[in-house]
Amino acid sequence: MAAVWWEVCAVGRAVRAAWRGPGRERDLVVQSLKAAGAALIAWTVAGVWLDDPMALMAPWVALVLVQATVYSSVRQAGQQFAAICVGALGASAAQALTEDNTGALVLSLPVLMLAANWSRFGRQGIYAATTAVFVLASGTTVSAAAVGHRVGQAALGAVIGVAVNALVLPPIHLRDVRENLAALARESGDLLHSVAADLRETQWDAQSAADWTRQAGWLERRLDALYSARSWSRESLRLTSGPLRRLHRGPAVVPPEDEDRRWSRVTGNLTALTRTLAVAADEQRTPAPPEGPVLDLYARLLRLIGDACHAEAGRLVGDRAEAAPGAATEATMEELHRRLQEGLREHAGQGAARTAVLGTLLLQAENLWAEVVPEPRESSDSSESAESFEQ
Repeated sequence: MAAVWWEVCAVGRAVRAAWRGPGRERDLVVQSLKAAGAALIAWTVAGVWLDDPMALMAPWVALVLVQATVYSSVRQAGQQFAAICVGALGASAAQALTEDNTGALVLSLPVLMLAANWSRFGRQGIYAATTAVFVLASGTTVSAAAVGHRVGQAALGAVIGVAVNALVLPPIHLRDVRENLAALARESGDLLHSVAADLRETQWDAQSAADWTRQAGWLERRLDALYSARSWSRESLRLTSGPLRRLHRGPAVVPPEDEDRRWSRVTGNLTALTRTLAVAADEQRTPAPPEGPVLDLYARLLRLIGDACHAEAGRLVGDRAEAAPGAATEATMEELHRRLQEGLREHAGQGAARTAVLGTLLLQAENLWAEVVPEPRESSDSSESAESFEQ
């Protein structure tokens, strides 16, 4: 009952999200209705206008060819049409040899299922076998005319399915790239805030470091989702006409691919930072964590970088309410860097282990700052930065 209730709640959330505005849920509704409409059009043409008593093939092909992008619809239409031709010809040849539908199935299905694994068919190879089943199970005598009729029905369904997908609200996936980039920036800021809070307010230990490492792992998965969304975005722009593309509701342009590489480097630096802290927290390892005021200073620096990450997330989604923090300035960076360098020199007198850890952490923080705030802000922000730093 709990699982059923959870599913009902999930469906309810999806329905509300589709009703509220553009998003992934509404895109799924549109694609589902387009697929149903394409099948109905194919049935009307084949079953009503042409009065075909076996008009199953056309709506079936039209239904499955309304894919997530126009390019994939066209590619899969070609693959599926080739598989259907192979299936129809294979069934015809098998019946001609055996003169029995059951024997034809026994002879043709193993061969067609093996042929379905051919890479040129992609995921459409299974239609070779299913077409043979439809052709032989219909009970009609297999002939050249019958085979041509089936192939013609498949071609009709393919044309209708591709046309509906390309001409009626063609699917363009630009929103997912922006959303994944913003989520990556926001979650990076959350991780930095979490690390900063633990370093300043609690006695952090191996368990805290394990939590940070786990959060860094989530960032890696988010980065994979970003790469997948970027691939879908590029594919969705292929074979879509300019006038119809302008009807697309949502972001008109997608962030440049340099942003992907930039946040990939941020993710790598965060992973290295959390790994360094995890090693330093391990009592069985030689490196020792920094202590005292320098640790509090380092936590402040991470907090400022986290604020900059959140500001970048707001910029990516067009939220101007959260402007770049005043503390994110070159003056603040120089002051923090100067004081951390002094702390590094103090730690040098306490042993090489603490010095190595602090130096590594400082380098990773500088790398993060260079990626999140690649260009210095206006000097007019300097006074605000100083006030924020003192706080």
